Amino acid sequence: MDAYPDQLSGGQQQRVAIARALALKPEVLLLDEITSALDPERVAEVLDTIRLLAADGVTMLLVSHEMSFVREVSSKVAFMADGHVVEVGPPSQIFDAPLTERCAEFTSRILRH
Repeated sequence: MDAYPDQLSGGQQQRVAIARALALKPEVLLLDEITSALDPERVAEVLDTIRLLAADGVTMLLVSHEMSFVREVSSKVAFMADGHVVEVGPPSQIFDAPLTERCAEFTSRILRH
């Protein structure tokens, strides 16, 4: 495919950015809200790419508001509030049995929707 960057969809641009980052063979891939600026129809494309990377064992530090996705692909989750790490644990702990009141409040609100 031959195209200029401005001819690519947001999802395609994100996948190109991820590929460029992976070309450097980083020990950890840092991903900060990679779906926040995307059209809802393009979000799935980028999340599928991250799923493949997770399945391949790529270590990632992922910041996201996509809670169901975080739960699916993470081996460890850090819940943050007010600029502080409140709780760290496996997804089952954070989403199903949080140890802190603040994390429990958050998950009870987001899991209802």
